[in-house]
Amino acid sequence: MVTIMGNGMGEYSLKNLNIDFSAYDTVLCDVNFKDEHEKIAKFKYKEIKEYIQNNHNSKHILYVVTGSPLFFSAGALVAKSLPKENVQIINNTSSLDYMMQRCGLSYSDIQALSLHGRDNLDLTQFLTKEYTFILCDAVSIKRLQKALFYLDKSEIEVTIGYKLGYDDECIEFIDIFETTNEKFDLTQPYVLLIKRKYDTIYNIEKDSAFQTQRGMITKQYKRHLSLQNLDLLPNQIFWDVGAGSGSCGIEAYKRYKTQTIFFEKNSERVENIKSNLQTHRVLDSLLLEGEAQTLFSSVEKNPQRIFVGGGGEEVIKTLPYLYERLDVQGIMLINAITLKHLTLIIHILKEHAITYEVFSLSLTTYKGELDLVEPERQLFQIKILKA
Repeated sequence: MVTIMGNGMGEYSLKNLNIDFSAYDTVLCDVNFKDEHEKIAKFKYKEIKEYIQNNHNSKHILYVVTGSPLFFSAGALVAKSLPKENVQIINNTSSLDYMMQRCGLSYSDIQALSLHGRDNLDLTQFLTKEYTFILCDAVSIKRLQKALFYLDKSEIEVTIGYKLGYDDECIEFIDIFETTNEKFDLTQPYVLLIKRKYDTIYNIEKDSAFQTQRGMITKQYKRHLSLQNLDLLPNQIFWDVGAGSGSCGIEAYKRYKTQTIFFEKNSERVENIKSNLQTHRVLDSLLLEGEAQTLFSSVEKNPQRIFVGGGGEEVIKTLPYLYERLDVQGIMLINAITLKHLTLIIHILKEHAITYEVFSLSLTTYKGELDLVEPERQLFQIKILKA
């Protein structure tokens, strides 16, 4: 039998739990706990999990975790790995509950996520409610600075909960955009509470919503068809190559919550993209300026989706490389408006035995009271699925 118990807020200690050691064969806890007893065994998580899995049928084990065993806890992971009849959970105050009580918030106000020991930020959970609560580690603030790069300081309010429950506990506002927060030792336990001070808008954007050079935008209807053909999913890494105004990548974030990386060589267009990222409050994106084919290798993580909307012949020549970088089951979509580029794309794909589909899109819009017919330029889309 395994009992998993939280120790609540404060120091790594069993003192406030009134444990009857005679009721257990072994008491397990993290190596940071200060208590000593002949039945206490201190291990790291992997060792604790292995010990419990090997002994839960023959011993009565107490496993003490920090905070609540039900809130982003190793205790919950251990419990999932055991038969339900062999587990008892005794809850305690989590850091989320503690901060909500101190700040006067309810569960309906707040979305919680964890960056403790992880780098991936769930964009479906981040700043989607008025408040976002984040469990943090020593590098989390730097990670969040990257994710919040295109927000203005006035658009969020950040509260740190530092060493909650300790004698030197601190709950106060901080400027998360500062390069360092020297007041705090970020190796100590802390959480962040971010208040979003702007409204989120998820509607489909018109072309006029983007600052752009003339002709350097994938038009609204073609943009929507392109995004649909990419079959985007939340939190996918999405490369927007030859981004122009950034409209495709921005809508990919706003509608699908992708992590978008923009590649653009023209300095004026880069400034337009920056302005659009700020206007549309795009989170966790990266803008790279220069010849796209020289920048791809600087991005460490492979994409799950690639959209090639520009970049010219030099980018087209790198399609085999982009195909190699694409994750298995990933999709690459290439837009071409000239037969010259379409012919070159097909030639290169055939030369490298890359399977593709070609779609021809011809759109006509009707404008004004007289329903004037206004045909748009024909668009060829080349879709590649990496099997």
